[in-house]
Amino acid sequence: MNVVEVDTPGGQYPIRIAPGRLDALDQSIPADATAIAVVTNPTVAALYGERAEAALARTGKRVLRIELPDGESYKDWQSLNLVFDALLTHRLDRRCVLVALGGGVIGDMTGFAAAVYMRGVRFVQVPTTLLAQVDSSVGGKTAVNHPLGKNMIGAFYQPLAVEIDTDVLNTLPAREISAGLAEVIKYGLILDPAFWAWCEENAQKLRNLDSQAIAYAIRRSCELKAQVVGKDERESGLRAILNLGHTFGHAIEAGLGYGAWLHGEAVGCGMVQAAELSADVAGFPRTDVGRVRELVTAIGCPVVAPDLGADRWLDLMQVDKKTEGGEIRYVLMARIGEAMMRAAPEDAVRAVLARTTQ
Repeated sequence: MNVVEVDTPGGQYPIRIAPGRLDALDQSIPADATAIAVVTNPTVAALYGERAEAALARTGKRVLRIELPDGESYKDWQSLNLVFDALLTHRLDRRCVLVALGGGVIGDMTGFAAAVYMRGVRFVQVPTTLLAQVDSSVGGKTAVNHPLGKNMIGAFYQPLAVEIDTDVLNTLPAREISAGLAEVIKYGLILDPAFWAWCEENAQKLRNLDSQAIAYAIRRSCELKAQVVGKDERESGLRAILNLGHTFGHAIEAGLGYGAWLHGEAVGCGMVQAAELSADVAGFPRTDVGRVRELVTAIGCPVVAPDLGADRWLDLMQVDKKTEGGEIRYVLMARIGEAMMRAAPEDAVRAVLARTTQ
């Protein structure tokens, strides 16, 4: 088992990575817990619900299942309120523990519910998609979407633990694997040139879920994210670089309607657009723009963005957490492994949109 430690002002906790971690979920539940609520969706529940609940039942605590609708389009207040309805109906108190069993949507909503139910209860992340394992389950960012912007309403709230069972990846569609790999390669692009080069060499192994390659990719991604989160828990500076490609990517998701593209697909395409903008305004080598496009293609993500119209693109990107005083700030790169936050001239952004959309 690989263990990555996360150390933030809001909490210190382990990320445990190994096959079969679903059968050991009881290890993450504190002895003083009064009840456990497993928040999941019907798709994941059919695959892993009984197995997870059997492990949690070994604690001797009451185990409640809460199923939410499946999909990014349901990451909203209405679905979130279903969690509160169940917790209150079954009278779970402030010593209960929530368990997020699912992908990024379930993890984000469960974490947000835990942050605000009775002003804060404990929760455990059990991510079942590659994207959630390497990104959204780590670092304590929780949120729901708003029709005008993605993840605009939420809280920073750290879990007790992150339990990553690598076996669950075998039931994911190939498209979900590709979406998760977009977040994997992002870490190399912004923080670790050696890891980036390793991803270039091992792209096909990663898509094929080679056990050694995928285990290393998950561990290294979690290590890199933990380093950043430990230095900047609340995204006041350094942590913002983890949003490479997200300003463009979130605009794709909102513009097409949540769920039309997977989050990782939008981020992968957004990284190509960010690389193009970096070349135009930050000196990022043109040869490396080609490398970014080639690797995003190699992992199976799109590299041509939808043509929403430049004005619509800019409107959508204005509704971004990195926008300050009406000025859109992008994560850009000077070179592979070195990222920064800065604004870009609107004409440069329009030029990138003109050559990256269709």
